[in-house]
Amino acid sequence: MLGQKIVNKSLGDDQYELIATGRGSKRFRENIQYESMDITSSTEVLAVLNRYRPQVIIHTAAMTNVDECELNHESCTNVNVLAVQNLVDASQEISAFFLQVSTDFIFDGLEGPLTESHSPSPVNFYGQTKLDAEEIVMNANLSWAIARTVLVYGVVSDMSRSNIILWVKSSLEQGKEIKVVNDQFRTPTLAEDLADGCLLIAKSKSSGIFNISGKDFLTPYEMALQTADYFKLDKSLIHETDSTKFTQPAKRPLRTGFIIDKAKNILGYAPHSFKEGIEIVASQVDSIRQE
Repeated sequence: MLGQKIVNKSLGDDQYELIATGRGSKRFRENIQYESMDITSSTEVLAVLNRYRPQVIIHTAAMTNVDECELNHESCTNVNVLAVQNLVDASQEISAFFLQVSTDFIFDGLEGPLTESHSPSPVNFYGQTKLDAEEIVMNANLSWAIARTVLVYGVVSDMSRSNIILWVKSSLEQGKEIKVVNDQFRTPTLAEDLADGCLLIAKSKSSGIFNISGKDFLTPYEMALQTADYFKLDKSLIHETDSTKFTQPAKRPLRTGFIIDKAKNILGYAPHSFKEGIEIVASQVDSIRQE
């Protein structure tokens, strides 16, 4: 999803030539140069990056299903850690600026919202692999940046991904009662905002760690209420609960969310509110359905 948003925002930008990569065939419709590249193959990564020798690499790929990562350590490690090592090794060889996308799940959830200087302490395997990846990047002999983000939401062109907005909307339209947790706190991030943040870092080659997230500190319950309000749906179908009522393979940090002052001041990052994000997602869904 993030890759598609970066592609969309790069259309018509003559300042840079963008080459998108992915495993297998292209999964977006935009007329952007595309190269198949399996990031878990050091040979493929080195061959492709040597062929194009990019000045900047924005690494957006990851295994992000937290429960899948908890149940399949090997696959998670291959994608989230070993692939980063492959990319970093190749980036060092061609002297590219490397941008790694990371997550709030590197933190334990005991406090928040967080600045870039808070000490990581993951509570699940996914978070540990993303922290391991950060350490690979920070210890590499290259220019680098890390964009940490939180609960990314949005839509892709084939509508293959859901998010809390679409789930709440669909459930309430069908008259279903839903339970939503009120003890987890996040700063939900519109995918377009994260793409903007990544491009601001990439174009300026600003080094270091940046919190790139939304600006509203909310619980999923509050997000659900805002969604119901926007679509004028029945909020009485939404019931508060807490995370102890759900059995999941991976533990979630309770309280994260980011303070984004550094990104605002240095990069000029200006994310949408969650309410604005709902409106953007709704308009995108309408556009896709009309095609």
